[in-house]
Amino acid sequence: MTSRSSFQIHSLRASSRAAESPPLNNHKTTDSETVLVAKKFSCVSLAEREERQQALDRLEILKTVGTGSYGRVVVVRDRETSNYYALKIFTINHVVQSRQTEHVKSEKEILSVIKHPFIIRLYWTHHSEQFLYMLLDYVPGGELFSYMRKKGTFDIKSSLFYISEITLAFEYLHSLQIVYRDLKPENILLDGEGHVKLVDFGKGEKKAYNSFAKKILNKTFTTCGTPDYLSPELFKGTGHNKSTDWWSLGILLFEMLSGVTPFNPNQNESEIPTRVLAGRITWPRTIDETSKAFIKKLLIQNPDKRLGAGRNGSREVKEQSFFASVKWDDVCARKLKPPIVPAVQHPGDTSCFDQYKEDWRSAPFASDKELELFVDF
Repeated sequence: MTSRSSFQIHSLRASSRAAESPPLNNHKTTDSETVLVAKKFSCVSLAEREERQQALDRLEILKTVGTGSYGRVVVVRDRETSNYYALKIFTINHVVQSRQTEHVKSEKEILSVIKHPFIIRLYWTHHSEQFLYMLLDYVPGGELFSYMRKKGTFDIKSSLFYISEITLAFEYLHSLQIVYRDLKPENILLDGEGHVKLVDFGKGEKKAYNSFAKKILNKTFTTCGTPDYLSPELFKGTGHNKSTDWWSLGILLFEMLSGVTPFNPNQNESEIPTRVLAGRITWPRTIDETSKAFIKKLLIQNPDKRLGAGRNGSREVKEQSFFASVKWDDVCARKLKPPIVPAVQHPGDTSCFDQYKEDWRSAPFASDKELELFVDF
């Protein structure tokens, strides 16, 4: 699904925390489904495992809408309720062999505590002898990346819409001490109405409040993300926190307004680290002065002085002149008119996604040792 590579060195496992997950607001829901999605995510009992297997058996597999090196996302329909979902399927053997076990566990554990209108929702997880499963919202509008490539650049009004919704998503994640770490247009989906949904939390990280973390100002020392969007501290390996998300927001706004990322104008990834650390940016005329001033504050080299890094966090960001016309309550309530309304004909429409081979069912079975790693999945 993505066209830009990702850097990854290693990932810390997110702290385990169970949460209840209600059904989609716009879905018909049976009593059995309501009971199912309200179950805890950890310490899965045999009865819960059987319930999830029954829920999995009810799903009609329709079509793949995205693939990765060790998994894919397929659109499914619940035969009992006729609701559509996205089923994320990981091949256990490939996950372990690719050393992505902690990334997958981290994604599950982070998504299990999240409830926000601009972030994908997890309903349940399950596993078989071949696969790991995550049942998620299906977001039919496709990737923002596709629309950006078609349009070349966005105008300020359109950019403001998307940046506003993502800002609220970041504000929410940071309130839970979660750092997203992988903002890029490929990880921003549009729903049927055109509102954003952040997806792919495999590189997300939840901070642990221990004495050491407090001493280092809640910084962590893992490095992953997309080169174009990596902050200086990630390249340096000096530790990072929520400030790295605000950096990536600045990169995204720059790309929306100009059609290129600020530190990769020549589309040469090998040049990115040097350019980022040098802070060299050529400002195109398509970026107005208000947006430029906002982006500059987000792209400050020192993460401790970067906009959003202070005590007031997201409030500092939301008070910038760039957002002068924004009514945040309206943004949160999804009252703003989206600049792009995807051509979606029905809730299970897959026309906004690419075509993929349906060759995943013949995946190898996991060994007993590999299955033990996901006993509570």
